Amino acid sequence: MSRSITLKKIDGEPGKVYYPLQLNHNPKPVPGPGELLVRLQAAALNHRDHFQRQHLYPGISFEHPLLADGCGIVELAGPDTSRSDSLVGKRVILTPSRGWDSAPEGPERPFTTIGGAAGTEVGTAQDYVVVSEDEVELAPEHLSTAEAAALPLVGLTGWRALVTKSGNALPGRNILVTGIGGGVALAVLQFAVALGCNAYVTSGSPAKIERATTQLGAKGGVSYRDADWDKQLKKLLPTSRPYLDAVVDGAGGDIMARALRLLKPGGVVSSYGMTLAPKMDWLMVAVLKNVELRGSTMGSRREFKDMIDFVREHEIRPVVSRVAKGLDNIAEIEGLYEDIREGRQFGKLVIEIAPDDETSSAKL
Repeated sequence: MSRSITLKKIDGEPGKVYYPLQLNHNPKPVPGPGELLVRLQAAALNHRDHFQRQHLYPGISFEHPLLADGCGIVELAGPDTSRSDSLVGKRVILTPSRGWDSAPEGPERPFTTIGGAAGTEVGTAQDYVVVSEDEVELAPEHLSTAEAAALPLVGLTGWRALVTKSGNALPGRNILVTGIGGGVALAVLQFAVALGCNAYVTSGSPAKIERATTQLGAKGGVSYRDADWDKQLKKLLPTSRPYLDAVVDGAGGDIMARALRLLKPGGVVSSYGMTLAPKMDWLMVAVLKNVELRGSTMGSRREFKDMIDFVREHEIRPVVSRVAKGLDNIAEIEGLYEDIREGRQFGKLVIEIAPDDETSSAKL
């Protein structure tokens, strides 16, 4: 048998409803031609999962397992699998989306994120999953299982927002990362530091700013709760380069008005989300200053591989905030969702599905 967690449908309006979690027991799946059976060891939550429970995310499913992030052991390969010798018994990370191969502009086909989605049956909140052999990457050896599960969606989103879209992922460039503590923001910070950028952060929590500066390499940080945070940040910038080259933002709100006071002419705001509100003001001064606003949503399969290779090369470790043990431990899993609702997390929230010692015998 294979357990899974799905949403339970109840009546309610979008934004007011909060769908309960439902634990299910299903037959163990069998891989078909070109497919792999993966025994999942860990899965991780994203803000998207919280929005799904409020029916504030498009294309949700009440039948398909939740969650887009997962790491596990390849237990079996189906017929005609070209990578079976290199993957069976190995620990892999699942790709978190479908429909986007390599085009830098955007998806070539209808795009969907896995997990509780109408567009794909795949989700990582389950014991076993069948995926195409092309939809996994070997997990970097230096990562724990929880860290590997924490990487996919935030790593891909952060990589594209910074490396592909900002145009400023270069040594010595000044990058502002807003909302530090969230998974994507932390991934952007780690990538920026590894690339030699001068990274600065904002947060509403002094403790999160301190961790970013003392543990993760940020050059400085300010509280967005302060009315003059942009002025405070300007004082932190180096005298040799007293401006921002780019802002990587997932909040929206008044970030454009604030950023314009700090960005160089031709600077870039790379926006991967708007958690404050689904709109952002665009000001005439941005036009006059030649500032660019670039939307960025997750990324392609090629960018996913590039991101994994970079993490492996630089031995970057995703930040894990808390781990809930057991797929059937619904009460503790609910606590992870509560952390998202209250903004308590610093890093990713992970569900341990199977302890490492239960699956270590499968490793080669």
